[in-house]
Amino acid sequence: MRKVFSTLALIATTALALMACSTESTTNKVNNFQIHRGTNMSHWLSQSEERGEARKNHIQEDDFVRLNQLGFDFIRLPIDEVQFWDENGKKLPEAWDLLRFAVDQSIKNNLRVIVDLHIIRSHYFNAVVEGNGEANTLFSSEKAQQDLINMWYQLSDMLKGYSNDSVAYEFMNEPVADEHEQWNQLIARVHKALREREPQRTLVIGSNMWQGYETMKYLKVPEGDKNIILSFHYYNPMLLTHYGAPWTPIGQYKGKVNYPGVLVSKEDYEAASDTVKHLLDEGKYTTQVWDINKIREDFKDAIAAAKKYDLQLFCGEWGVYEPVDRELAYKWTKDMLTVFKENNIAWTSWCYDADFGFWDQQKDDFKDKGLVELLTGKGEK
Repeated sequence: MRKVFSTLALIATTALALMACSTESTTNKVNNFQIHRGTNMSHWLSQSEERGEARKNHIQEDDFVRLNQLGFDFIRLPIDEVQFWDENGKKLPEAWDLLRFAVDQSIKNNLRVIVDLHIIRSHYFNAVVEGNGEANTLFSSEKAQQDLINMWYQLSDMLKGYSNDSVAYEFMNEPVADEHEQWNQLIARVHKALREREPQRTLVIGSNMWQGYETMKYLKVPEGDKNIILSFHYYNPMLLTHYGAPWTPIGQYKGKVNYPGVLVSKEDYEAASDTVKHLLDEGKYTTQVWDINKIREDFKDAIAAAKKYDLQLFCGEWGVYEPVDRELAYKWTKDMLTVFKENNIAWTSWCYDADFGFWDQQKDDFKDKGLVELLTGKGEK
């Protein structure tokens, strides 16, 4: 009898070991969520006051067809809490229907999708810039962190049926934590919660302080998970990419900008007002040479982080404000694309059809053919 029990115990142990190996091999399997060239479908389900028919009609099936035909292989889809849940946490059905429409149309048109939770009530990336940093309770509130997880539980309930090869989650955009470790701890917490629900889903994780390239070296990524993409954003030099932008202080400068080279000449600096001089007098605009080598230098920490963890690197936002001189915009864009290619960095431009974009929804036509030709590799300006 003892021999029978021993045999049964051996069989049970072997079965459990095989199950564990099977689970481990499934969990460690690398998804085919391969991305290269994309754009942000912004100011639709995020950063927009449009509702009802206006929101429904803003993005149509032909937009997805167009992106596929242009040669894009994925989109980043920003979504905001205020569009998907009311203040009591109740779902707002119309936005959920549009999210499903967007994912379905993307997949139909061979576009992968990164669903990006862009702005939540407990955290807004521009609150600090606008002097309202105390509104960001996410990193000091246990409830706010659990609310974030709960939002992703509900998003996962809807999206988990889509292939891991087609849909990825970026669980928060541009964190602005006082301490890098606060963000690292939240990463670990959200990662654990999502992995219990979806062991295989590709997760996009960015660095602290607006997903800055400078802070990639402080990012702590959950070990052993190969279905993670590391993300950073890049708009430097802001004086060029945000020239004249009313929402940022540097937009006050109205003088000439040069690229490549030193952005502001001594003469243009002297001609500026004292207020603007204060904004410019940081050396990086009046003495620093900005060119492709400066971009390469800035990317080093992000590239090193991706190599350290052996993960795909992704620049989720980059672009030039529409009013900026197009010759300068094109020169900078070409340099960015070159560095992306040199280092196998996937990217989504900011953006498709808003104030950094190339498509005009009102006119149903390209508003910047030179830009789209550069982005798609189908021309050069």
